[in-house]
Amino acid sequence: MSESERIALEPVDGVEVLTLVDNAWDALLGGDERVRRAGLGSPRRLAAPLMIERQLPETLVAEHGFSALITVTKGGRTRRVMFDAGLSTWALSRNMDALDVAIDDVEAIVMSHGHFDHVGGLHGLVERKGARRLPMLLHPDFWLRRRIAIPGRDALELPTASRAAMEGAGFEVIEGPAPSLLLDGSVLVTGEVARTTEFERGFPVHQAQRDGAWVADPLILDDQALVVHVRDRGLVVLTGCGHGGIVNIVRHAQALTGEPRVHAIIGGFHLTGPVFEPIIPATVEALALVAPSLVVPAHCTGFPAVRALADALPGAFTLNSVGTRFVL
Repeated sequence: MSESERIALEPVDGVEVLTLVDNAWDALLGGDERVRRAGLGSPRRLAAPLMIERQLPETLVAEHGFSALITVTKGGRTRRVMFDAGLSTWALSRNMDALDVAIDDVEAIVMSHGHFDHVGGLHGLVERKGARRLPMLLHPDFWLRRRIAIPGRDALELPTASRAAMEGAGFEVIEGPAPSLLLDGSVLVTGEVARTTEFERGFPVHQAQRDGAWVADPLILDDQALVVHVRDRGLVVLTGCGHGGIVNIVRHAQALTGEPRVHAIIGGFHLTGPVFEPIIPATVEALALVAPSLVVPAHCTGFPAVRALADALPGAFTLNSVGTRFVL
């Protein structure tokens, strides 16, 4: 990418990534100065008639989905965007309540892609929090009907988001395939990710409906990531599922910004299952060369890849858990 094509991503003084929805919650995980765990310390209480105290702390819930709240600090001012919304209609809003997180100062929602395990929680957000004409940034392919078509099995059609319903609920839909900037140039949405590695070739059994017909859709082009540049440290790259390929995504972020240093990589790397596990060694090798200070494989990464990353990057590797704040 030529210098004239690069995105002028403004460095920030700090960024916090709070996991609102993920596949796991472990209240006993330890933390440190940059990894702060929620534990069991919620001040909110729920009725529990079988307990002596007749109450229990409101705990967090995990599900097969992903959502995060990103807070950037620049010049003494903090600003927030949300990234994805999880799967169920209620887990995101439940966890926000338990973590005492309000949506009042969230300035936009970025959707990584249109799969329902990143979209479903918007319902609860609207019902309990109110959309407030929130801008929602997404790729045009976000609205496509999709299915998983494994040879020899019945195709599994995935639930699809409704644009009319989203706009009717109050979201201001902003769509496009190109990169875009938020918060006065402090947050980058990558748009379509350039596919540059030889081994990240997409999801071969994934299909989309176009012009009334089901066609191959292995690349899932609406997959996009969110990037922040922490001053003097490098890029923080946040992914939803990482369908573009986690190495492709990181390299795309570096090319877009012209910043070679990668401080942290957080999110789904989509390396689970027999289709993707063969590329784990090449992926881990490439990420080790990037040498991030923090790597947090979440959501759809899968245990074999998590284990391989922990072995290859022991100083950077950190387990994710719902309610974890990564302070960078």
